[in-house]
Amino acid sequence: MMKNAHSPLELSTTLSLRSGDQSWGTERRMALLAAIGTEGSISAAARKIGLSYKAAWDAVDMMNSLAGDLLVERVTGGKRGGGAHLTRRARELVAWYQAAQAEHQRFMAALARFGPDGTRHLDLLHSMALQTSARNRYDGIVGAIESGRINDRIRLDLDEGISLIATLTHASTERLGLAEGRRALAFLKAQAVRIGPAEPAAPPAPGAADPESLNRWTGRIGHRTDDDALMEISLDISPRVRITGLAGPQAQGSALAPGDTALACFQAADVLIGTTD
Repeated sequence: MMKNAHSPLELSTTLSLRSGDQSWGTERRMALLAAIGTEGSISAAARKIGLSYKAAWDAVDMMNSLAGDLLVERVTGGKRGGGAHLTRRARELVAWYQAAQAEHQRFMAALARFGPDGTRHLDLLHSMALQTSARNRYDGIVGAIESGRINDRIRLDLDEGISLIATLTHASTERLGLAEGRRALAFLKAQAVRIGPAEPAAPPAPGAADPESLNRWTGRIGHRTDDDALMEISLDISPRVRITGLAGPQAQGSALAPGDTALACFQAADVLIGTTD
């Protein structure tokens, strides 16, 4: 009895160009344009990408009529005896499409690393939405990784003397390919940041991250918005680093005015880490 062999599942999509409701710039047709550019004739281009001559000719006619500009110019000498070359507009489209396709494939390869885990795809998309909607977004360099059996502590250096600590599962660290010296992104929702008066007894160094699970930054208040129960405050930690968080009702009577020094605290577990590749 033959075994039922299962090939691994893969994500697969293609890019196409369209005008209104008409999709004309499919991957195959863009490959045909590229081949015409290198081969100098429709017949040679058709052979190169495995199309019949008639199918290639029809595709060229369709692209010329729907693209809004002439893409392929035919050289006199008969349908089969003459040549063809791309217009400047066609060369620009081919170059743009190839660049977009390369970037698209890079993105799909990154998505594929998560694997076909059913409903986890929905969790992934939800997580991505939360990250992109987070009020605080930072771009930094991984300065140190303290590995544990389950959780890792990641130090992300944002600016000179300014860093944050994030806690990730060890599996997440490996999946993201995090390593010292690699660029990474950090996302932090404003609701996870608590703002209060700076501690006069032992104020932390500006931008320093607490060695435990609590990040503590001091900075000057740049903006404050009040409502009935909360205050939203933005602190300038450095010229490049700003953090926005909330102050509760207990801080209403405190001197938290623009220009004052204040303290921002947030847990390492509330920091989301991502990479761009």
